[in-house]
Amino acid sequence: MDSITHTLFGLTIYGAIDKEEMEKTTKRAFLFTAVVGSLIPDSDVVSQLWDTEGLYQMWHRGITHSLFMVPIWALLLWLVCRFLFKVKDPRIFYIGLLSVFIHCTSDLFNAWGTGYLEPFSDLRVTFGTIPIVDLTFWAIMLLSFLFVRLKKKLPFTKHKQIRSHFVYRAAWLLMILHIIVQSTQGYTIYQQTASSYEEHTLSATFVPWNFTVIGKKGETVELSHANLWNGLTLQETLPSAEGTDLEELFAERPEAKTLYQWSPFVVIVDDDQLLGIYDPRFYRNGQSFLFEYIEKGF
Repeated sequence: MDSITHTLFGLTIYGAIDKEEMEKTTKRAFLFTAVVGSLIPDSDVVSQLWDTEGLYQMWHRGITHSLFMVPIWALLLWLVCRFLFKVKDPRIFYIGLLSVFIHCTSDLFNAWGTGYLEPFSDLRVTFGTIPIVDLTFWAIMLLSFLFVRLKKKLPFTKHKQIRSHFVYRAAWLLMILHIIVQSTQGYTIYQQTASSYEEHTLSATFVPWNFTVIGKKGETVELSHANLWNGLTLQETLPSAEGTDLEELFAERPEAKTLYQWSPFVVIVDDDQLLGIYDPRFYRNGQSFLFEYIEKGF
């Protein structure tokens, strides 16, 4: 997910905590843990500063997003809160655990994927059933926030008795339901299209319950729009120069070798001007933003 969504996740986790009996300092410690814990796996972006071998594509969402790092991040957050806020509440560790777990696990559902099982496996786990920016999540969290802020002004007096943390917990239930419904549909489409391609993968669009199926057949990669009620609609056909020797590309652009290893499969471009590869899952408006290439000499 994007950083805004992860931040909103952290604020919604904090909102779901019953803070009625808490002191102000303890509340600050919980807020810090929920928000920072929801963002800290993405601290791996600093690895760009020392990446001289083109490995950032594999490093980002790698070990920092591992399931096995979740308790380590949570312990670090608990220690920081103990030092900064002088708060020793053990619940801070569990909130840190939950925040980091939600970050790492939610990232599994979009096309970018994570190194969820590192360091024991370098497999990039990706389901592709939720977009990186999911406006449904935003809408649920925004509506819960507005309800909490405005409930005392609502005409029905019973709303005034609803405690705020119950509203945010209901928001979490709705978001989990959204993931289940969306992912069930995506998995069904993935299974239905398996026999049509040698390799295929899925990428959710910004419209709920709609997906792009990316499938490879020989030297062709197809991009098709799909949902359960209209089936598959071909949108793009991309030629791929399979069998091309990519050693020169890998030697001059180490990032290309990383992209080749990182992607489920790539489109190979070999024409009079360019030798390169790109990830078709991120193909928009005639190009993919994950495109590594070299220009051919004349």
